[in-house]
Amino acid sequence: MSDRYTGQRRALIGTMQERGIRDLNVLRAFDEVHRHEFLPESVRHRAYEDAPVPIGYGQTASQPSLQALYMQVLDLRRDDKVLEIGTGCGFQTAVLAKLVDRVYSVERIRELSIRSREKLDQLRISNVALLVGDGTIGWSRYAPFDAILVAAAAPDVPQPLLDQLAPGGRMLIPVGGRDMQQLMLVTREADGFSEREVTACTFVPLLGRFGWMDAPRA
Repeated sequence: MSDRYTGQRRALIGTMQERGIRDLNVLRAFDEVHRHEFLPESVRHRAYEDAPVPIGYGQTASQPSLQALYMQVLDLRRDDKVLEIGTGCGFQTAVLAKLVDRVYSVERIRELSIRSREKLDQLRISNVALLVGDGTIGWSRYAPFDAILVAAAAPDVPQPLLDQLAPGGRMLIPVGGRDMQQLMLVTREADGFSEREVTACTFVPLLGRFGWMDAPRA
């Protein structure tokens, strides 16, 4: 089943390289983890488009080149402990599991978390822990984290996530309004936090106590 997508997957890797992804470890992980296996059957034919794809419950699987940019900018290391906010379909979670020691992923929607757990178990990916809950408060039990990836947009950087960054830890989070945000790189320094704008982006809203408190109106 996987082999029929090999050409499309390699074409996507080429597109990602054209869009500035140079980290060979990241590119290799995107080649090894098969995105179509994580998507609903109805959109599986779109698995290797460099575009967001709907996965149900008003959520999307993010654009692959943007996910790869996250990992490249965060400069992930093999022994890192990473917190992912927004498990979604589990594809990014699986890619992270190829790159770092431990992944802790929080998802607000129970059905998506269950589906992701089933797929990760099926693929025998064992260095991932999943939690259903409010991603804006992070996962303090396993803090501090070397890197935090937030796959939804917040009006401001949630304080609990800042508190859970290790010294020297890096966080990427979209910050702004509901329709347009800036992807911000936040680094914990010895005397506080530094911030750098990476790129303009558009994500679904981060709902929760330290994010948006309600879903956007239809």
